[in-house]
Amino acid sequence: VQLQASGGGLVQAGGSLRLSCVTSGRAFSRAVMAWFRQVPGKEREFVAAMFRSGGNQYYQDSVQGRFTISRDNAKNTVLLQMNSLKPDDTAVYYCAAGLRTILSSIRDSRAYDYWGQGTQVTVSS
Repeated sequence: VQLQASGGGLVQAGGSLRLSCVTSGRAFSRAVMAWFRQVPGKEREFVAAMFRSGGNQYYQDSVQGRFTISRDNAKNTVLLQMNSLKPDDTAVYYCAAGLRTILSSIRDSRAYDYWGQGTQVTVSS
């Protein structure tokens, strides 16, 4: 499974961005797909995850109500719509795929097998 993330950029506070992660490999439809983010000097932190198309979505508390994760299994793509962005959302965002990820570990980066290269999101105040 290979992941290619895109869609990052510079946006003012209150603005929106949509991140996209295109995957290759037939395992996508059964993989847990997630977004994490990382700032220099800090650990990678969970943002959002989804088990399969139409399945339950899980979010970090700080992005609940502002971010939406979705996936299109036909296009092997997972999206992260980010609205009402804040300067604290500034980070490199990574998409991840887990083939054996279970609910209890969905927020743990160690539970994911494959990672995209990251895309920078910068929110100015």
